[in-house]
Amino acid sequence: MPRLELLTPEETASADRAAVALGRPVAGLMENAGRAVARAIRARMRPCRTLVLCGPGNNGGDGYVTARHLSAAGWPVWLAALAPPRGPAAEAASRWRGLRAPFTPDSAARADLVVDAVFGAGLTRDLDPDLADVLRAARRVVAVDVPSGLDGATGAVRGFAALADLTVTFFRLKPGHLLLPGRLLCGETVLADIGLPDAALPAGLRTWRNHPSLWKLPVPDPAGHKYSRGHVTVLGGASMTGAARLAAAAARRAGAGMVTIAAAGSVDIYRAGEPGLIVDERPIEALLTDPRRNAWVCGPGLGPAAADAVLPPLLAAGRLVVVDADALTICAGTPERLRGAAVLTPHEGEFARLFGPPGTDRLASVRAASLRTGAVVLLKGADTIVAAPDGRAVVNDTAPPWLATAGAGDVLAGVIAALLAQGMPAWEAACAGAWLHGRAAALCGPGLIAEDLSGWLAAAVAEAASRAGQEADHSCGGYH
Repeated sequence: MPRLELLTPEETASADRAAVALGRPVAGLMENAGRAVARAIRARMRPCRTLVLCGPGNNGGDGYVTARHLSAAGWPVWLAALAPPRGPAAEAASRWRGLRAPFTPDSAARADLVVDAVFGAGLTRDLDPDLADVLRAARRVVAVDVPSGLDGATGAVRGFAALADLTVTFFRLKPGHLLLPGRLLCGETVLADIGLPDAALPAGLRTWRNHPSLWKLPVPDPAGHKYSRGHVTVLGGASMTGAARLAAAAARRAGAGMVTIAAAGSVDIYRAGEPGLIVDERPIEALLTDPRRNAWVCGPGLGPAAADAVLPPLLAAGRLVVVDADALTICAGTPERLRGAAVLTPHEGEFARLFGPPGTDRLASVRAASLRTGAVVLLKGADTIVAAPDGRAVVNDTAPPWLATAGAGDVLAGVIAALLAQGMPAWEAACAGAWLHGRAAALCGPGLIAEDLSGWLAAAVAEAASRAGQEADHSCGGYH
């Protein structure tokens, strides 16, 4: 199975302790880790003057082993120690017989390559300015675990972290490898197997990298009909009509059996659209009498006044509702008004108006927002986070930069509503929607506009089906 669990530094330390209890000594794991770093470097770079910076702990121990293996392969290697090694790292350090250099910016500047094995993800304070100066002087960096100064749990920078060309980590990724700015600072990230058994994983893990093996897309019943595939109703506004049309098109492409735009008094522009789209101008109270309308999209292009009028009765009716855009804006500072919604899809600005700025620990903030509202919360961005009220969360990294275009969020709301309509639970539907949305954009390629996305959803769905239950294709997000 794909190695999708994202471990915090504390959970990683727990796994290390469990591995020792299972008969995998630290010295052996350290040897495997350093060998893996050296192998990854040699596979990507030619021999060059290399300085390995080693801290006093296990991350530094990995560095001593890396230096030894590179030197044995004929690389010119110097080693600089921040402080004397302790614990298992001392044994690894005792086997280094090569050249040493002072731990200074000048040493780093003279090297063609600097291996950062100082602290890794376990740092719990800001990086010391003197150490930052050493790393800042490096021209090319390979990081062991994470660049020193990068918080492995949040992806935030603690004072300073160097931009690495390559990061080699072990056993499982950490949230900081996927969350920004960490993902950008890690460069290419290699996930190496160093012999930790899966049995060492801590119990009660709650965070994963989003992948089709975490959820199951709806499969149409051969004996089914349009109503058995769900009926999505998109509430359409009078002015920004394109938003509702984008959401509706996406819902149709994502498999909903029927899609209606409900647009009282604003029907002409909608009826001029695709012939398969149903337009209904009856008031929401009349539409809610039909129980087959099981999933709704409320907010895109609706306008604040209309959203304020329709959201309360819609939530009170107990339907599956995806809330976005204007329907989020009207609840600024009062997120309790959103109780009863299935999925909330704010971007960072909308999230801040609802719950306050997410801060550096965005995972914790999205989890808290989900618990507060009782809804699944999807915080949109290049590192989209999806959290459920029970604490489950994924980080989605399928979105390419060109997905940042007007209307893309409306498409996402429509996809999620279609999956809800077909019977997917809310958290799974939001996770799948985020993954499909990003992959559709990636398959389309640069130059994408929001109207293009729906046409690529079928290809993304097919790819998800082929990946489900298989090993993750780590080349998609730069992970090997």
